[in-house]
Amino acid sequence: MRYNLEECRKFYAGKRVLVTGHTGFKGTWLCRILMLAGAKVTGYSLNPPTEPSVYGLLDMEASGMTSVIGDVRDLAQLRKVFEETEPEIVLHLAAQPIVRDSYREPVYTYETNVMGTVNLLECVRLTPSVKSVLNVTTDKVYENREWEYGYRECDPLDGYDPYSNSKSCSELVTHSYQKSFFQERDCAISTARAGNVIGGGDFANDRIIPDCVRAMEAGKQIGVRNPYSTRPFQHVLEPLFVYLQIAQKQYEDPAFQGYYNVGPDDCDCVTTGQLVTMFCELWGDGAAWENQSENGPHEANFLKLDCSKIKHVFGWRPRWHIREALDKTVEWSKAYLEGQELQKVTDRQILEY
Repeated sequence: MRYNLEECRKFYAGKRVLVTGHTGFKGTWLCRILMLAGAKVTGYSLNPPTEPSVYGLLDMEASGMTSVIGDVRDLAQLRKVFEETEPEIVLHLAAQPIVRDSYREPVYTYETNVMGTVNLLECVRLTPSVKSVLNVTTDKVYENREWEYGYRECDPLDGYDPYSNSKSCSELVTHSYQKSFFQERDCAISTARAGNVIGGGDFANDRIIPDCVRAMEAGKQIGVRNPYSTRPFQHVLEPLFVYLQIAQKQYEDPAFQGYYNVGPDDCDCVTTGQLVTMFCELWGDGAAWENQSENGPHEANFLKLDCSKIKHVFGWRPRWHIREALDKTVEWSKAYLEGQELQKVTDRQILEY
């Protein structure tokens, strides 16, 4: 059965859900799905990381969710939120998510991505109402040997850069807490390792699609830093609906808890150059790009996930191939530049998915 908004409503309507990182790109889209599904949503996060932000553009707080501005490094404040909201489901997305920023601020990256996870799981340990927890990490947690085959959940974890490595540590923290404190408790805990996401409303620095949209807004050519790097690009709705499905299934049956890769099919693992070429074709208006290869800090050249496990366990399949994912991203981005009502555009894409 296709897991979509209607299936979400059957389970999430009335459920108390806590989302960390709710003001970010993925967090905003996730909270919007949950609001449409009728969940009672509380978000805990820093202020939106960009200006503009998709969180602000969708006027999320006017939608009825509860927003708490706070830092996952602040255990006392996070604990207070758990005590006040008594969540049943916790979706942990709060992170310092940018590779290049992790080279500039490694201590902050480790504090947020590692101790933030420790603090969250400590709050879960002390909150009996929680029945399901999902820690969202990244495809970059694996020791990357530039292999042709996709990495599997059983492959070694050892991210190279501070961002990737801190997310590997976040995985290990999660595994330890699950084994140390939750073996005899009615609370299931999983991690999800997702590939590179694209979609409307991402305004982050050092990400290729936001760079493309900014170039279009400025009437310039798109500069591409690593045109030959292969990445598992997917629309943001792909992993978000999988996160919700994992959280639901393990809530209903703890046997579903575990570690899951979430990525596109092999045919959608394209180079950054191929991705931008498709973007230009879909955007039109003479859009073009130029190679700006540089000797920046290390980033993986080839990265692909093996998603056999989640396909087998949940019967999941990616719904939008890369060109359709880009088409939806271009549609949203043009709506933004034209001043359209973006909540309607967002909701329509969620329903279409």
